[in-house]
Amino acid sequence: MDVQHLLIDTFAYMPPAALLGDLSPEDASRRLNTVSHSILDIVAHLNYWQRWFLARLHSEAAPMAQSAALGWPTLDATQWPTLSEEFLAGLQTATALGADPARLTQPITPAIEFPPLAHYTVADVLAHIAVHNAHHLGQVVTLRQAFDLWPPPQGSFTW
Repeated sequence: MDVQHLLIDTFAYMPPAALLGDLSPEDASRRLNTVSHSILDIVAHLNYWQRWFLARLHSEAAPMAQSAALGWPTLDATQWPTLSEEFLAGLQTATALGADPARLTQPITPAIEFPPLAHYTVADVLAHIAVHNAHHLGQVVTLRQAFDLWPPPQGSFTW
């Protein structure tokens, strides 16, 4: 599994750093009346779960959120630069954890208490992070399009 390609240098969708890097705090916290979350909210959610999974990969028994709402932290625009940097740094951490092929097959210890995830290996966690990120980063693209912030200055795929 090429985790670097899966999480950062992807060709399946725009790399996260390129997708988020040029957004101002004002644009990241901007809202559409008909949409539940801002880009800031979405990245805060991604970062929450990415940090949770990374803690589990470091054998920290971080408790599972007791409600979905807890996985959507409330932040304000001033926190955008730190949040986006932390999220991107977490991708680098995940990539480093996936660099050792022998580690990929190891089970998460202690096991995750949520039954559908209880059997997860390191590879399962990294794939989970990648799919979850891809889902929500697609929402970020849609919001950027709605705000006329697409494509980013460095360009993007056009299909």
